Amino acid sequence: MSKTGKKGKPSGPGTGTIALNKKARFEYELHERIEAGLQLEGWEVKALRAGKGQLTDTYVLLKDGEAFLLGAHIEPLKTASTHIHADPTRTRKLLMHRKEIARLFGATQAKGQTCIPLALYWKGPRVKCEIALATGKKTHDKRAATKDREWQIDKQRTMKSYNR
Repeated sequence: MSKTGKKGKPSGPGTGTIALNKKARFEYELHERIEAGLQLEGWEVKALRAGKGQLTDTYVLLKDGEAFLLGAHIEPLKTASTHIHADPTRTRKLLMHRKEIARLFGATQAKGQTCIPLALYWKGPRVKCEIALATGKKTHDKRAATKDREWQIDKQRTMKSYNR
């Protein structure tokens, strides 16, 4: 018997978001988002089901018409990877159409943009990676974003106390 949440969607472990790159939204101005598949080994899938993935300090390398995910850390499980030597930060291939890779390559070469991963998540039985074209924010842009976020929080507090 399977677990189901709202509207018949599966719930519990192994569903939804695996890892988020929260720092990316602060460090970069995001433009275009693309979904890519991820070529993984068996022990990596088991570790991701257990929630052992991280995307901090991760980036996408475009080389020879292929895209690779560098710096993603997937901690191997003690029980699942006893017979192999598991490298937690190995380079993983991103699975995308040639036209998408060519568009990303052109944007990163010509416009001074970079390609960064935003999230790892489950889509059915497969692991997907959401990547985005981004430009780095300047220090004053980061300050403005922090100021806006704090203003929104203060505004919510004021409205909540006013509506009581």
